[in-house]
Amino acid sequence: MQFLPGHEPHHDLTYGDVFLVPSRSDVTSRFDVSLASNDGTGTTIPLVVANMTAVSGRRMAETVARRGGMAVIPQDIPLDIVERVIARVKASNTVVDTAITVGPHDTVDRALSLMPKRSHDVAVVIGDDRAVLGTITPADCEDVDPYSQAHAVMAPVTNVVELDELNASESSLRAIYERLDTLRQRFIVVVDRGVLVGILTRSAIVRSSIYQPALDADGKLRIATAIGINGDIEAKAAGLLAAGADALVVDTAHGHQEKMIQALQRVRSVDPDVPVIAGNVVTAQAVRDLVEAGADILKVGVGPGAMCTTRMQTGVGRPQFSAVWECANAARELGAHVWADGGVRHPRDVALALAAGASQVMIGSWFAGTRESPGDLHYDTDGRAYKESFGMASARAVAARTAGSDPFDRARKAIYKEGISSSRMYLDSARPGVEDLIDEITSGVRSAFTYAGASDLDEFAERAVLGIQSAAGYEEGRPLPRSW
Repeated sequence: MQFLPGHEPHHDLTYGDVFLVPSRSDVTSRFDVSLASNDGTGTTIPLVVANMTAVSGRRMAETVARRGGMAVIPQDIPLDIVERVIARVKASNTVVDTAITVGPHDTVDRALSLMPKRSHDVAVVIGDDRAVLGTITPADCEDVDPYSQAHAVMAPVTNVVELDELNASESSLRAIYERLDTLRQRFIVVVDRGVLVGILTRSAIVRSSIYQPALDADGKLRIATAIGINGDIEAKAAGLLAAGADALVVDTAHGHQEKMIQALQRVRSVDPDVPVIAGNVVTAQAVRDLVEAGADILKVGVGPGAMCTTRMQTGVGRPQFSAVWECANAARELGAHVWADGGVRHPRDVALALAAGASQVMIGSWFAGTRESPGDLHYDTDGRAYKESFGMASARAVAARTAGSDPFDRARKAIYKEGISSSRMYLDSARPGVEDLIDEITSGVRSAFTYAGASDLDEFAERAVLGIQSAAGYEEGRPLPRSW
């Protein structure tokens, strides 16, 4: 990456302070661009779901990995629950979306409460042997007593495909898509010898022809887990790896400290080969110290997140673009990598983080307002759908993390909090699912690559040319929702 002549920075920059300049390019199509990561984590798009309780769970991890990214399960989730989450993700089909299921005697109200948790918006009614009995959509439930039983409102299944007929080849996907288009149907039920596998929608078929799932050596979806710097680190790391975690994120708000260095050394004593991500940091020296202690990847960002109040409370932090740029340069010299964690609100910000040298961009609050995030769906007085989100250093998160402490210690720790405990993250009615946001982000990033004449992440970081702009320059680039 280089700056335009005369645009070399004399102060730290945020994503809003910079812009990409078009360069001569022989990349003619967005589809000629590879977004596969270069940091050893095995992702095929450079997006990681942040290890936030209100953002990263089983449904999120499964869905994002199917499109090539990876989710990080938070450190404050008990090990037995994390084991179940990993097992469910690893058991998920790499093409077919897991279905929402209800029994024939479950109520319509139960089906309606479950359907918003996945973007296909359908519940499959199954018998005890997981044989498909019918399907229910919101349209089937209009003007129906919510206490009616599912079998009374379900529609018969007239469109089914056997799993062995389906593969990720374009010809197979095209044939199923054309079948749905001919029948004017939105989804198809996938079974394996009569037993339910899941749901495949038209949009999922198209996405499967564009994205490559993030798969481990056994062909199963990838998932990462976070671990703190306190307690029995070796036992926790060993338990997570035994459960099938593909990467470990050693996580604390202030990553450049002795306890982090010791924690990294202890994690490395458990497994010398697993990808280890450590953070958060914002300086080149922190990168050097943590790489020396055993980190492969550094998580960069102090204070840019939407739920974080660290900068306002402590004055500590650094504008995110400059932090990523400096840390990425230091990591590159050591054969390591960085993840840009926080501060992205538009696809342009993701592209700029990659131009600065990040191998992945970690997203939290942006993904909190999606159907796949763990929280329940709520509606405000205007009928707008939202989910609650909160920072991982907030009073709410601290209370959950210290639940095992005695009351006095919990009260002491509750005094020190840096983050928002409750925030409404509204679902975009045009893009309510995380896959919709991934489409939006990767479309913008792929286009940025074509403007820079880059076909992959390494070329983009090398070829990108940036300039520095005023606030008015940034405002000029914003679209107008209505005429002036």
